[in-house]
Order: sequence, then C-alpha cells, then structure tokens
Amino acid sequence: MRHIYIRGIIGLVWLIVAIICGVSGNFQMMGLYIILACVFMYSAYTVWKREKDGKGGK
Repeated sequence: MRHIYIRGIIGLVWLIVAIICGVSGNFQMMGLYIILACVFMYSAYTVWKREKDGKGGK
C-alpha cells in the first residue's frame, strides 16, 4: 500500500512543479511535468483500483 501513496505524492510534487513552471513562463518544462504527473497519478490509481478489487473479492 505504501507504493500507492509514494506514487501519489510524487505525482502531486510533479503537478506542483508544473504549476510553478507555468507561472514562471517555462511552458516547455510545464508540459513535461504535467505528463510526468499524469503518469504517476494514473499508475497510483490503477494499482489502487486493482488492489481494491482484489481484496473485495475475498
């Protein structure tokens, strides 16, 4: 379960960095950080969903 929290936190960190880059005007890096944030958040969500479905069936 810890890996889900770690992936979620890393995704939030990338999202915060993307917002900071957008405010500062570095739009190329903002795009990269948004993609990274989406990948980490999606990964955390899919693992969470898989574990939730697996535990609910027992």
